Amino acid sequence: MKYGLIPINLGVSSVDQMVGMAKKAENLGYESVWTFEHVIVPLDYQSRYPYSASGKMGGDPDVNFVDPLIALSFVAASTSTIRLGTGVNILSQANPVYVAKQSASLDMLSNGRFMLGVGIGWLQEEFAALGVPFEKRGARFDDYLQGMRKIWSGDVVEHQSEFLSWSGFKSFPVPVQNPMPVIMGGSKGKIHERVALYGDGWFAPTSDPAELTVHLDEIRRQCDLIDRDYAEIEITVMWSGQMQPEQIEPFQALGVDRMVVPLFALGADPLAGMSGVAEKLFDQ
Repeated sequence: MKYGLIPINLGVSSVDQMVGMAKKAENLGYESVWTFEHVIVPLDYQSRYPYSASGKMGGDPDVNFVDPLIALSFVAASTSTIRLGTGVNILSQANPVYVAKQSASLDMLSNGRFMLGVGIGWLQEEFAALGVPFEKRGARFDDYLQGMRKIWSGDVVEHQSEFLSWSGFKSFPVPVQNPMPVIMGGSKGKIHERVALYGDGWFAPTSDPAELTVHLDEIRRQCDLIDRDYAEIEITVMWSGQMQPEQIEPFQALGVDRMVVPLFALGADPLAGMSGVAEKLFDQ
């Protein structure tokens, strides 16, 4: 089992604090650090957050929410082995040429340590602030990913679709990793089909083994429909349980590859909490 920490970019007051957490995580043997993304946080919103009973995401609009790729660039420059993941960036509201360029650049500068986690988004007010249509965001997401893989190939890009008109260009650098790991986030809508079609991994927003089983069975079914090997898909779970060794066993039995621990679940002193988790769980 691999272990990560999330989010390295939220609520930090300085680069020293952010980078210090990442360096300590690397020294303790954590495999990865991850970010959250929201470009803006509305004071009030009608959109419903799909992963809490209240329909509201946690956090204060006044808390520092450092851009994920900029945050991970700082972390990459100060570390050497820990992997860097976005958990997840909202691809449907972004410019895919920039996302492809920035991702490839970060992968090159980190010597192949980047994992691009992406989702379709749920916060309509954020799309409006960015001037991006909320409608058809799922179809746009699918199209963007297919186009971005063409950019990462290093070949001449030709991609004409409802959402994109790309022709006759290249973009370098290309990622060190081939393929660039693309990890799908979410558990709603067509996520199972999308993971089977386009994903190198799935970032599961649940830590309930029973619920997780249902999702994994559906991803496996979707893979069978297109004759894809389910074993190719890396499974990541964000886990805020009691972090005892015996609690890992159900996830290992399900074939989970990575457990990502929220920093806010580690108590008032996250640095001490990181050490405690490492002592209990690593080498289990």
